[in-house]
Amino acid sequence: MEERYLEEQAPATAFGMNHDKASIIERINPDEIVELLRRRLMGQIQNPQTLVWEKVPSLKENAISEIGAWDLTNLILSVSNSNTSLSKLDDKTIRKRAYGITETAVHMMISNWDEYKVTNRAQIRFIAEIMYSLTFITLKMADAEGIRKMIMGMYSESRNISGFEEQKKSLLRRK
Repeated sequence: MEERYLEEQAPATAFGMNHDKASIIERINPDEIVELLRRRLMGQIQNPQTLVWEKVPSLKENAISEIGAWDLTNLILSVSNSNTSLSKLDDKTIRKRAYGITETAVHMMISNWDEYKVTNRAQIRFIAEIMYSLTFITLKMADAEGIRKMIMGMYSESRNISGFEEQKKSLLRRK
């Protein structure tokens, strides 16, 4: 299931296709990964045959409540969007922001432990690691304009290929 998700989310290459910047930017969509994280935090896995989310008894130990999962994934959404991905951030800013979001998540879990169904410190650490990793990796896409440069490169390549194809067609017409 996760492999299919990655294939669906990977941006199509510019080779042989006409893409404009807007269509590439639209592909940077965090909704599916955030939904996957939300469901996993609640101890659910999607049945590949029925596509229904089901609770898994073996995941119950680290699962949190629905409201807790929603609150924590909403924190991730603050950085997991196309605007952030297209930003230019330095490593210090990225680390500071990832730590801040993780710290907020930990405070929220401690303050709302009963409502979030947090039962032990290991559970808090487990969720904090997930929050930090996803936030850090998401923000790293904006490190030194990484995604922005990739999109501009794809756009430029697409224009070059389109121009070459047009040039080739015009040469063939002259003969």
